Formats: sequence, C-alpha cells, structure tokens
Amino acid sequence: MPKPILIVLLILSLFCSAGAQDLYDVSTIHTVQIVFPQSNWDQLLDNLYAAGEDRLLGTVTIDGILYDSVGVRYKGNSTYSPSRTKNPFNIKLDHIINDQTHQGYGTLKLANVWFDPSFVREVLGYEIARKYMAASQSSYANVYVNGTLMGLYTSVQDVDKLFTRTHYQSDEGARIKGDMDGPPRGWVIWGYEGQDSTSYMDTYELDSDHGWPDLIDFLDTLNNYTAAVESVLDVDRHLWMLAYDNLLVNLDAPINFGHNFYLYRDDAYQFNPIIWDLNMCFGGFTSIIGGGNLNVTQMQQLNPFLNESHANYPIVNKFLQNATYRKMYIAHMKTLVVENFSNGWYSTRATELQSIITAAVQADPNKPYTFSNFTANLNTQVGQTPGITQLMNARATYINNHASFQAAGPAITLVTYSPAVVAANASVTVVATVGSATSVKVGYRDNTAMP
Repeated sequence: MPKPILIVLLILSLFCSAGAQDLYDVSTIHTVQIVFPQSNWDQLLDNLYAAGEDRLLGTVTIDGILYDSVGVRYKGNSTYSPSRTKNPFNIKLDHIINDQTHQGYGTLKLANVWFDPSFVREVLGYEIARKYMAASQSSYANVYVNGTLMGLYTSVQDVDKLFTRTHYQSDEGARIKGDMDGPPRGWVIWGYEGQDSTSYMDTYELDSDHGWPDLIDFLDTLNNYTAAVESVLDVDRHLWMLAYDNLLVNLDAPINFGHNFYLYRDDAYQFNPIIWDLNMCFGGFTSIIGGGNLNVTQMQQLNPFLNESHANYPIVNKFLQNATYRKMYIAHMKTLVVENFSNGWYSTRATELQSIITAAVQADPNKPYTFSNFTANLNTQVGQTPGITQLMNARATYINNHASFQAAGPAITLVTYSPAVVAANASVTVVATVGSATSVKVGYRDNTAMP
C-alpha cells in the first residue's frame, strides 16, 4: 500500500507545481502547445480570419496543463498576414466549456513581436504602465502548433471581467474597445456623433452586454458640457495615459491613431481609459496621422502637447486646454521621466528582460529579425525602429529641458493623520507641510469602487 500512495502524492505534487506557475511570471518562458485535429489548420484559420467568423476547435496545453475544446483564432491587424508563418493568436479557453480557465484567465492573447527587433517593447511598456494605471500583465511564451515551434511570443492579459474586477471591483459596467476603421483623416477621436448608436459602431467595439447609451452620454458630456466631464470620466487616470503615450512615443495609440484603448464604466459611473497593445511603443510606430513618418530626432523631440489644439482629437484637446488638467499632465509626465528614464531604470530592466529571453530568441525559427538585430535594437536603430535607449535617453533630456517642465513641483513633507486607528464613520484630520503651492487638495474615497 505505501508504494501506490507515494506515487499518487508525487503526481499531485507535480500537478500542483505546474498549476502554481504564474502565467504572467516574466522571469519564466512559458510553454503553450496548441493541437488541432486538422493538418491544414493554418489555411482554416486564415479563412476564418478573412470571413470574420468563429474559432477553430483544438486542445491547448499551458505549462503542462491540458485544456480541451478550446477556440483559437488569429488576431491582429498589421501583425497578421496570411503569408506569414508566425501569426498572433487569440485563445479562448471557455469557448465551449463554461468557466474553463487557467489560473482564472479565460482568454490568452499571444502577440508575435512583429514590429519589435528588441523583443522587449511590449513587456517593458506594460511593466512601466502598471506603476501608474490599470494595465495588463505580460510575459513570454514559446508557442507550438501540432508539435512545431512557431516561435517566441509575448503573452498579454485580456481586458475582460477578471481584469475589471481586479482593478475596479466590478465587472458589469460597460466595457468598450476603441477600434476605429476607415480613413484616418475622417476620425474624430472621442468625438460626439449624435444619439444614434449605429454612428459609433465603426469606431468602437462593445465588449459587454450593454453600454452604447453610457458611451454616448460620456461623449456628449465631454464635447458639449466639458465642465462636467469629471462626472463621466476619471480624468486623472486619463491624464496618466495621455502622458505615458506621449512620453514613450506610443503613436499607435489614441493620441495619434484611433484605436488601442479600452473604456470601462465603474460603479462610480465614471469611464476609465485602459491602455492596450504596446508592441509598438518606444517609437515602433513612426507615422503621425496627416504628417508623415518621423525620423529618430523628431521622435526624440516629439511635442509633449501633441494635438492639444487639433479639432479631431477631443481625447487630447479637451484636457490640455484646461489649466488645471494641463498642470496635472505635466506633473505626471515628469514623474514618469524621473522614476523610469532619468535614473536609467528602464535600460537596466530592458537588459534584464533580454537576458531572460536570449536563448528563446535564438531558437525562434520564424522571428522577423536577426539575432544581431535583437541585441542591437536595445541601443541602436534597426531599419526604421529606433533603439530604445537611443530614443528615450534623448527624449528624457528633451522633456526635462522643455520650457513647460521647468516649474518646481510642490514639496509635501511631514504628513500625519489622526486618529492612528480610524473607525468607520469617524472624522479624520490630515496635516501636511506643502511648499511651492498656492492651494492644496486632499483626495479620498469612501469605497473601493471609487477612483
């Protein structure tokens, strides 16, 4: 009897060990094995993509754990091509089997690192973003299909109900993805197009069961009753996203291009902007809509108030033309510079990330760049893509020397509060010494759903 018991315990131990491996532990290169019953799976996925139809069924094994009846499709716009071997995947674990998840995650989004010779833009970009705003987790995975290695992918957490529960303590609010189609010069990003929801269906994708009236009310308020915008939008969180996108020259984003963001309406009835798709941050996307492609110097010196007066960008101009919001935006960008770039932290972290994935990049049979491109692009330009430190060292210097960023920030010291143990419904006194300021506001919230 002891021998079978030991075998069972060993099996349980191995299973728990595999299951405990965090899907978004960036220090580990995860393994995702997709198996389709059809040998022509690639053609079938191409056909489904072209038709905008459903998923191909298969099994998926994630770090040794098998999931059956999984739905798989190709995803992406410019990163997908029917002539490409290494295409990005969207894997829905609960496509057939309700509530089938891996560590609570129902959908895997695997990006093929197509426009990033360094292989670190997306993972590093999300890591910086998570310090200041709600943003997806990310890691790396070797992806196999029917036993053949497709290559090294970035794995990015989906913005789904689990994401909103984690960050906003709710999951029933309107969740909307910015996904503009059509001629870029016809876009008005966060523009108001009237009360008919069909006017918005080419520019937004509804990912929740409801939400069109909420979105329309938000856009109406922003454009026509701007003074009341804080009743429908968490403005501070939005300013963080604007500052991030501009500083990191993330131009495949709504400060320039009308997609790659989500909006979630929380229980305080405010929409929260959520950053998305960072594979081309740090200058990977070089085009300014209506202005052509930027060279490295132009990206290093990108106007920190890009589109502040452009009529097609209410997402920017409705905020940067407000004196208070403009100061908040400047303060947020200065914080990003000081805490990540002027101190060299980002360069050290990028080097650490490359060291984790070096062997996997070398072994990737379908990488779009050479291994020498991979090692070089951390610091030097490859094709049209600037080196990350080449871009950001100069950009941090440019921002620090910009006339609008010279004002001294407030010095907040000697912060105390009483009583030491705060009871429900009790009064609280906060005392602080604040220098270089003419007024002080104290922010608070009375429940976890509030901003």
